[in-house]
Amino acid sequence: MLRFLIRRIVFGVVVLWIVTLGVFLLFFATSKDPAARFAGKSATADTLALVRHKLGLDQPLTVQYWHFLTRTLKGDLGYSFVTQSPVTDMIKSALPASLSLILGAAVIWLISGVVTGVLSATKARTLLDRGITAAVLVGISMPAFVVALTLAFLFANKIQIFPASGFVPLQQNPVQWFQHLVLPWLTLALLQSAIYTRLTRGSLLDVLGEDYIRTARAKGLPENKVIYRHGLRSALTPVLTQFGVDVGVLIGGTLVTETVFGLQGIGQLTVRSLTTGDLPVIMAVVLIASFFVVLANIIVDIVYSFLDPRVRLE
Repeated sequence: MLRFLIRRIVFGVVVLWIVTLGVFLLFFATSKDPAARFAGKSATADTLALVRHKLGLDQPLTVQYWHFLTRTLKGDLGYSFVTQSPVTDMIKSALPASLSLILGAAVIWLISGVVTGVLSATKARTLLDRGITAAVLVGISMPAFVVALTLAFLFANKIQIFPASGFVPLQQNPVQWFQHLVLPWLTLALLQSAIYTRLTRGSLLDVLGEDYIRTARAKGLPENKVIYRHGLRSALTPVLTQFGVDVGVLIGGTLVTETVFGLQGIGQLTVRSLTTGDLPVIMAVVLIASFFVVLANIIVDIVYSFLDPRVRLE
């Protein structure tokens, strides 16, 4: 188990190094004057000179990359010459809202998606299965802004159960933190759980047709034990793979939900940076998203080893 975990961590570190190299080459080596790109659209001559000095752009590319890599490892993600503030501080202020949104919604969509997927698979071709399939098709086809605006209209404006917008940090007031995030959680969960329902159903139906499942049934094992102990464990492998990718990618991809509910997370920070040409922030968002993708997949690989003993043997 320890060797398996070490291999996965080393592989993750290599992936992150490749990402840093690709980001550096994309933003530093593909332009004759990177300072003009980093300084923003309204940079003055003095600002350009400051950028060249601060980033060491007069040095060889290998030296520039070494400085870029060491700064990143120390947690220094650069300086925004547009907002005149460290990028690390901007990320720190936006990341709690995005993490709270995604992790809370992920718990909801994973549990609801797996439960409904198992129900659909075990009741295949029944009225319940057809009803779940129809609901899944509706969920997959619904645009995020429609779901978000509908929930905000019903539960924030009409019934007024939850706040319409804003974000309260967890450490400041846990109750208000929860209240402000219920509608954003439901928005993401309703969209994502439809995908997980379909994925769980298809995977479990495939597993229930395997020879070892027929052997377990022939030995007289109870059907619940066959489904949940033998079938579901193997069926969860592709579900967890999708889950690891989704959680990491959504760190910077929840713009619509953040905008409707005024969360001021990484998604909105990314759009503002793209609009103003704030490349240091865009680079930081790419690195942060890559880190969370790798971290989520390492966690998923560890869970694999408990679900499927064959993973440990490999």
